[in-house]
Amino acid sequence: MLSTIVKASENFCIHQIRLECTVNTKISKKRTLIAYIDIDAQVGRKYRVYIAAQASFIQRVSKLFLEEDESDEETLIDMALETTNLIVGSAKVIAEEENINPYTISTPHFIKIDTFDFEYDDAKVINVENDEMIIAIKELS
Repeated sequence: MLSTIVKASENFCIHQIRLECTVNTKISKKRTLIAYIDIDAQVGRKYRVYIAAQASFIQRVSKLFLEEDESDEETLIDMALETTNLIVGSAKVIAEEENINPYTISTPHFIKIDTFDFEYDDAKVINVENDEMIIAIKELS
């Protein structure tokens, strides 16, 4: 499941942000905007997907969609939620097309601006230049 979310994240970087990205597993202690979205897999399991991105990463998204060079905190939170929805929504389509454990998604929720300190089962980090975004997944049931 994480693989389709990573693929959707890479597509987001390439096709929306228009920059190449790299994927690794080293989660830093940088301050991030943290949101999550819950998903229900057709196999009867529930998961929480966390997206934790540096403000500079989310500012790229804000510049892209809102043409704002310097967004306020409320706008960055809104963009973090939108980024979460776009990436996991795109991953949902990829999973359906490839018939890889299809699932439904809920509404994204914002948690906090801080270091990523949540329990997770698996995670990857997407780097775009000096900016990073953590994608982590935790099985709920």
